[in-house]
Amino acid sequence: MDICIIGSGLSGLSAAYALLKSSDKFNITI
Repeated sequence: MDICIIGSGLSGLSAAYALLKSSDKFNITI
């Protein structure tokens, strides 16, 4: 699994986490 962190700090992590969760089970729209 490729996780690209865009930006820096919490923003990137949040985006990556949201994408991961969305891909896994949940539907998260940013």
